[in-house]
Amino acid sequence: MAKKSVDLVGLLDTLNPQADLVQRHLWLIALTDWIRGAQASPPDSSARVEMLLDILDARPDAKVNLQAYWQQLIAEIDASTLLSDYGFASRTAFLSELVQRLNSKWLPTSPQTTDASELFDLAMPTPLDAQWVAGLTPATLARLADLLSVPAMSATARIKPGLTHWQDTLLDAITFCTSQIRATGFSPEVRLRMDAAARENNPFHSLAASCEAVHLAWLSGGDVQSAATQYKHQLEACRHAVATVYDHLDAHGISVDLVFRLRQLRERVLRARALLDCLLDDPQHLHSAKLLTQLALLGQSQRSVSALVNSSSSLLAAKVAERSSETGEHYITRNRAEYTAMMGNAAGGGALTAVTTALKFAVMALGLSAFWYGFWSGIVYAASFVLIQLLHFTLATKQPAMTAPAMAAKLKDVTHSAALDAFVDEVAHLVRSQTASVIGNVTVVFPVTILLALGVAQIRGAPMISEATANYVLHSLNILGPSVLFAAFTGVLLFASSILAGWVENWFVLHRLDSALRYNPRITDVLGVDRADRWAHFWRHNISGFAANISLGFMLGLVPSVLAFLAIPLDVRHVTLSAGQIGAACASLGWDVVYHHGLWWAVAALPVIGVFNVGVSFFLAFRVALRAHDVSDVGRNRIYGAISRRLRNAPFSFLWPAHG
Repeated sequence: MAKKSVDLVGLLDTLNPQADLVQRHLWLIALTDWIRGAQASPPDSSARVEMLLDILDARPDAKVNLQAYWQQLIAEIDASTLLSDYGFASRTAFLSELVQRLNSKWLPTSPQTTDASELFDLAMPTPLDAQWVAGLTPATLARLADLLSVPAMSATARIKPGLTHWQDTLLDAITFCTSQIRATGFSPEVRLRMDAAARENNPFHSLAASCEAVHLAWLSGGDVQSAATQYKHQLEACRHAVATVYDHLDAHGISVDLVFRLRQLRERVLRARALLDCLLDDPQHLHSAKLLTQLALLGQSQRSVSALVNSSSSLLAAKVAERSSETGEHYITRNRAEYTAMMGNAAGGGALTAVTTALKFAVMALGLSAFWYGFWSGIVYAASFVLIQLLHFTLATKQPAMTAPAMAAKLKDVTHSAALDAFVDEVAHLVRSQTASVIGNVTVVFPVTILLALGVAQIRGAPMISEATANYVLHSLNILGPSVLFAAFTGVLLFASSILAGWVENWFVLHRLDSALRYNPRITDVLGVDRADRWAHFWRHNISGFAANISLGFMLGLVPSVLAFLAIPLDVRHVTLSAGQIGAACASLGWDVVYHHGLWWAVAALPVIGVFNVGVSFFLAFRVALRAHDVSDVGRNRIYGAISRRLRNAPFSFLWPAHG
């Protein structure tokens, strides 16, 4: 402890209030480094602040020197911008703020600055700073206030004698924060999306007057509490008016930039309230310490790209999950009639996938380069998947990424056993639906592919695929090989296609393209009113499916080729396509294939591939949906427990419908 005291004494001896700006800032940075210490312990750092105060009390000359330094610092640095704007984006759009954060993350900051926010970043750069400030006792805060309080130096001080620089700065910060709130509230992007009542009673008009009333009451000794209460009510009214914009977004799609601005506005409202608390109700300086703690925490998130993405995209993720849930409802069967219908639709999907398999081998026979082989394979897959969609058939492994959000939408309240039971019912419905789909796909794609291969052999006079290719197919699908890993990777692609589908549908709705198709005069002149209405209806109900199917097709075709170029040996394994490939291999090798050990190892891999296709895509989509619906870790544990109990008590409910 003595060594630490000597180090601090040496630091105080180097303090020169008349030094140039950079040296004074470097001294402040060195002081906060000393406070943090080598132990990185919040209690130790808080104790060091008390040690600093004790040494200053014991050395009046050092105390006077520090106070002179502090007065010089606050004369050159406008702290009101720190209090009102720190932690908020200097850019109003998401992408521009993302670029700004990347710059601040990668580029060093110079201490040669008069920007209080930049100096705060340099002096308080670690999470420890927020912790030690929060750990300061009221007695320590009072001593710091006595040390650093100086009279206000602005013209306002002549109106209210005794006004401190801190109070004067708070008044300015409240004014600046209010102006930013009003600017966002008056912007057309926000104003035009409020509901009619909020626009009619627009509270942003009178917010400035309420703020000015607080200012005048504080300076003139009037009824400050009454003015502050009115100002807080006005802030709350602004927040409620902005909340109506979210209702518009729910109906008309999410814009990340707009969500970003709305959340900035909401945080500014909270900041204005915090500043007002520091000004009016802080005799022990606890509100001021809390504000500085929040600023230190904001400094961490302000430099975090992931924090920006998470905060700005969470509502978009919720909307994507909701869009997917609307589509996913069509894939869940709840009774025997729907179960049978699902199996029939899956059989149709399996028959079309047999054609896809044949076309894939035709592309392979062309001997194209890796990229063009992947590209034309993606064309074949995408065309096949879209045709399956238009004919209302089913491809089994595409369901989980769509059905997971539909199920998670039922988890709005996991504290009630009825909600949990309803969710477990949905899990059982999904597993049964997957069973029907996989069985329908696989049992049809295998024989139909054999028939196609035999037909091609009759026409060509040669097998559809060579014996070497057939042996390679069986070897590549061997359960002892990397097929399980590749199946899990395919599940990731299935999940990615569902997220892209939700995003595209949100974009379609956000830009009101269905309304444009239905009512735009140029379009109706070409198509006619009735046909334009049919086209609008068609695209509104199929845009998500088109996006999912086309993106999935190109992912299955191109991603392995791109990864191979990067020397990443990942391939795709899709259960229905794999079953079709086994059928083609069997047709090429003839009846003797039943004695081929590779056939049975490949057949054994099919259920495993199906489980990993379904399981991984469902798990990822379900995690996104849980996050979108703000289900906590405790809620998730309740969910998993409820599913386990159902598996123990009624395992067959996951395989066959209990009623018609």
